[in-house]
Amino acid sequence: MELKKNPKADISRNSGLFFVGGLALVMFLTWQALEYKKYDDVVNYDISQNIDDLLDEEVPMTEQIKTPPPPPPPPAPEIIEVVEDEADVPETVIKDTESNEDEVVAEVADIEVAEVVEDLDIPFSVIEDVPIFPGCESEKSKGAKALRDCFQEQMFKHISKNFRYPEISQEMGVQGKVYVNFVIQKDGSIGSVRMRGPDKNLEAEAARIISKLPKMTPGKQRGRAVRVPFSIPITFKLQ
Repeated sequence: MELKKNPKADISRNSGLFFVGGLALVMFLTWQALEYKKYDDVVNYDISQNIDDLLDEEVPMTEQIKTPPPPPPPPAPEIIEVVEDEADVPETVIKDTESNEDEVVAEVADIEVAEVVEDLDIPFSVIEDVPIFPGCESEKSKGAKALRDCFQEQMFKHISKNFRYPEISQEMGVQGKVYVNFVIQKDGSIGSVRMRGPDKNLEAEAARIISKLPKMTPGKQRGRAVRVPFSIPITFKLQ
């Protein structure tokens, strides 16, 4: 014989409903606990001021500093003496400097003005008669360009002939270009030598080479001897 279980006696049949209800209750209590606010009791403060107390406050008196009066002026002298000006001042007489028709004007003789010869420097590239390097006299009939070409050719030959590399510069490995400027004077001599290069020894050697230049036929401008500046680079290069 099988036992029949009464459905009303089963206590687990409503367990899910109880669980959901309990969960909802717990969430409601948690929400109420988070939203709970507490306010402090309101206290009425008396912010009014008693004006009578402010008026009764004693204000200290400030002492006024009095400045002393200025000193009295010095007394005036009892007797004032009047001194008479007896000095004689000579009067200045201004004479009339204008001439009249009766005066005779002296004739001035012709004044000779001496011609001032200016010491001009005419560049080598624009001078009318270029300086003539010794050995270039035969090129004079060919014109100024031939004389300039011969001058530069003889200049390079002179540098190659007298060139000597300084030993100390060779040991130090110094090389470069030395730019030399000099002036061919009105008598054909060389002067005003200036150098600019990478080393003092190279500059001294370039000056020595230029000092050995021969005397030249001076350049002329409008038939008059003038100073002619000339510049040339001298290259020092180690092999």
